[in-house]
Amino acid sequence: MKYQVGDDIIVVHSNDEGKVIEIVNDKMVIIEVKGVKFPAYMDQIDFPYFKRFTQNKLVADKPKPKVYVDQVAKEKRRDEVKVADGIWLTLFPKFETDVFGDDVVDRFKVYLINRTDLAYEFTYKLNFFGRTDFEITSDLASFKDFYLHDVAFENLNDSPSFDFEFRLLQPDKHKADFCEAHFKIKPKQMFQKIEELKEKNLPSINHRLIEKYPDKPYEDDLLDLSKLTSAGYKVYDAGKARQHLEPARSIVDLHIEKITDNWKGLSNFEIINLQLKEFEKWYYLAVAHRLPDFVVIHGIGKGRLKEEIHEILKTKKEVKYFINQYDPRFGYGATEIFFQY
Repeated sequence: MKYQVGDDIIVVHSNDEGKVIEIVNDKMVIIEVKGVKFPAYMDQIDFPYFKRFTQNKLVADKPKPKVYVDQVAKEKRRDEVKVADGIWLTLFPKFETDVFGDDVVDRFKVYLINRTDLAYEFTYKLNFFGRTDFEITSDLASFKDFYLHDVAFENLNDSPSFDFEFRLLQPDKHKADFCEAHFKIKPKQMFQKIEELKEKNLPSINHRLIEKYPDKPYEDDLLDLSKLTSAGYKVYDAGKARQHLEPARSIVDLHIEKITDNWKGLSNFEIINLQLKEFEKWYYLAVAHRLPDFVVIHGIGKGRLKEEIHEILKTKKEVKYFINQYDPRFGYGATEIFFQY
């Protein structure tokens, strides 16, 4: 049953708020609004949480037209003190009643919410197993919301990755040229969050992508290189260094037969040294090209290569975290690495 006695509700056609005071059947309830009790069909009422999250407070006795969730980006925000606390990814669940009469999540409406004083251009990709399923590039104004798309609940079983790249609409020489952010959630974690929503009557799942847009790590005019140039030294633009690098790979297979054809006479020590050198080559290319994540296939075996790679990753400051979990493509024979820049 979607509603229970005591639930706060809103009457869809009038936007009046009230409470459920009695369950009549699976299609009708008795509600109380402004001291008046009357019956209402389930489709004539809704939970008020999304309205409180996005709409202006209603003027007493002034009816307003029905507002659909897709119109949230067009509405004015509430007249209140704006608190700058970052850029958020928000997932609003849409419930459906199954054949047993239970409320289940059918899909999520995905929003990007900007609670900062800056405006951005952003590129968003929804990725499944390294494959882009949805992509959009647009602008995000200061203290505005942007509806991205719907995601079917069953698709979240595939651990999608919500990947973003942000750039300032008004460039600032003291700010970074771009900033990346990612959100990836496991199916078990998603189920836990949905249960928490139901228990606490929360309207959405929220994840902060960026708390504050980063400053540029160095100033362009930090060094005067004109003297070096006049002295005959060749000076290169470090900002264009990536153009001269070998392209990076998001997935690298370290099985020895993938690295060299002449491996049969090598000792175990020589083999693992070759594999580690290959790993470091592609690892540093991934970092240089600022890949958001990187998968290294090390196989299962006795676990020696995996242990060596994990020990190396623990020392890298650009590694946000890494996981070795079951993947339908590699089983348990691969480690996925997530970067922070």
